[in-house]
Amino acid sequence: MELYYSFSILIVLAAVFAYINARFLKLPSVIGIMVISMLFSIGLVTTGRFFPKTFSGFLKLLSGFDFTELLMGAMLNFLLFAGAIHIRLKDLKEQMWQVLTLSTVSVIISTIVVGYLFHYGMHLIGLEVPFIHCLLFGALISPTDPIAVLSILKQTKVAKSLQTKIAGESLFNDGVAIVLFILLRGIAEGSGVDVTPKGITLLFVQEAIGGIALGLLLGYFGSLMIKQIDDYTVDVLITLAIVMGGYLIAHELHVSGPLAMVAAGLIVGNFGRDKAMSQTSREYVDRFWELNDEILNAILFLFIGFEVLLIPEWKIYWLPGIIAIVIVLFSRFISIVIPARLIKFKQRLSNQSLIILVWGGLRGGVSIALASSLSETTNKHMILTVTYFVVIFSIIVQGLTVGKLTGPRTFSRRRRMVTRKQDKENTGIVA
Repeated sequence: MELYYSFSILIVLAAVFAYINARFLKLPSVIGIMVISMLFSIGLVTTGRFFPKTFSGFLKLLSGFDFTELLMGAMLNFLLFAGAIHIRLKDLKEQMWQVLTLSTVSVIISTIVVGYLFHYGMHLIGLEVPFIHCLLFGALISPTDPIAVLSILKQTKVAKSLQTKIAGESLFNDGVAIVLFILLRGIAEGSGVDVTPKGITLLFVQEAIGGIALGLLLGYFGSLMIKQIDDYTVDVLITLAIVMGGYLIAHELHVSGPLAMVAAGLIVGNFGRDKAMSQTSREYVDRFWELNDEILNAILFLFIGFEVLLIPEWKIYWLPGIIAIVIVLFSRFISIVIPARLIKFKQRLSNQSLIILVWGGLRGGVSIALASSLSETTNKHMILTVTYFVVIFSIIVQGLTVGKLTGPRTFSRRRRMVTRKQDKENTGIVA
């Protein structure tokens, strides 16, 4: 009953905040909900001295949720599957090498650059943070958050090929980031993780390759089952079972659940959905997962907004937080530009595409969840607070402006093309 009570409050708040945003603020849904929940949190802190029971009761409610387990163990799997099911393999195949590079090489470069610069930056302001802890921060902040990225991309006018790069990178870079995070956390906490080349390779194969293989199997057998029946209720249940059962299997096999859900979503979306379902089933499956995606995103960003209540150290670490924002943006730039200039892709990235890739690399709940999983021996409070600063800046500032980086230019370019064509027609020149 207590769990039902807690979730009921969250759903009610999400609905009220979503209404306020749609009625007055008119921001993108997830950003609006997060901003309102942050303002609500600040208001709750301010009035807490007058109504201490209300403040302590709400704080107790939030503290009762394990954000790391809630996101990484449950919500993330649903959200990744919902995002991957709508990505076309044909589009992804065209951008395959760029997506793979961005989700592997770029993450490693970013982790190293963030680690070094953050260590040096903290030293300049008089905070001596062990270098291994700085690298740990680099690992958890380097992967772009698929939930935040996919939510914002839906409402932007970014070119389709560039959307595929950004979405593909955000869906797949978790594998490399989690392996780096596990290794660095093991070293920092002294848990005896095997850091030999063999140990790192085995961990990567187990987590990343194992997760993808599991997802492919789940997607394949799920699509076979869908093909053999024509009942939209059963089709929806099968996709739901893939996500929920797949997470349990991934947990038991110690493979990456997020990557398993991405792979399963791609297979179900491109074969089970497109080739095995009837039109009716396709519509119901799409609506079911779109609704799931919207509801879970609302709850997730509600949590991110309320995190300000659970991070009392934000007043202490505001300067490291601002420094971290600059470092993360610079590291993102370096990690995109170096591979783009040194590796020969089929299509060379334009300067405008590079800018959008850098600015569109949003951080979100995944980084906060990883930071929350740290122990007290690894500067958890500082790293969690700094991570929160980066995530809030990323979602609000970058999320609200990434679409504007292409809109006016795209419009101007199209207008020039139309004008040029009209001039040729008026002078009798055939294009």
